[in-house]
Amino acid sequence: MIELPYMQNAFIVGALVSIVAGVIGFFVVLRGASFATHALAQIGFAGAAGAVLIGVEPVWGLLAFSLLGAGGMGILSARGSARDAITALVMTAALGTGALFLVLNRTYATDAFSLLFGTIVGISRTQVAATAALAVLSLLTVAAMYRPLLFATVNTEAAHARGIPMQVLSISFLACIAIAATTTIPTVGTLLIFALMVAPPAAATLLTDRPWRAIGLGIVLNLVCCWSGIALAFTTGLPVGFLIASFAALVYIGVRVYTTVTAP
Repeated sequence: MIELPYMQNAFIVGALVSIVAGVIGFFVVLRGASFATHALAQIGFAGAAGAVLIGVEPVWGLLAFSLLGAGGMGILSARGSARDAITALVMTAALGTGALFLVLNRTYATDAFSLLFGTIVGISRTQVAATAALAVLSLLTVAAMYRPLLFATVNTEAAHARGIPMQVLSISFLACIAIAATTTIPTVGTLLIFALMVAPPAAATLLTDRPWRAIGLGIVLNLVCCWSGIALAFTTGLPVGFLIASFAALVYIGVRVYTTVTAP
């Protein structure tokens, strides 16, 4: 298996995705941004469909729409009470636009549809390089705003009183989610983005309250889920996204049961 070039590409992309999803997912869980993560993935699919329509690599359309969606959601949902409604509105509009792009496309948009559930056979060296570039960009962005983001996440009122620009920070974080989703989707798919962005990081936060430990543990759990799913998909022929999502769900359930049973 490991001697096949496309499987090598899959395992490399799986590692990159696991790292990015583990880092971003830690803040997604703490900030309660799971719905925004799901919405940005769906918005990105509309961009992928549009890119296929005009003959551009789907991942770049995915990134463009995800970033636009992140900006729109961040600007329009300045008030926390309207956040979910704005997120749903932007996601619905993007899905409608994506449906239009698919109808206008006279050919079968295989590249766009493959992003729904992920794939291991279609990852090329070019996509590996693009994924690596997006992963580095995402991690550098998080590193640049790590301290204020963590402060604002743990104590919002104190961060606001200290003069931290909360809306700018929120939009920047949504942009990080958009980039991370673009990195993750080709392997896991838009419908299963929760698999690596939420479940293992959530499990990690149940096991430790130290930020760096939680991030590191989330990355390790993601690697186990991602590589196990890729290997099993190769041997069984089952969809890789389904397998990764199943492993991620089992990890979270297992950790949840363990922490419940061992709780004092």
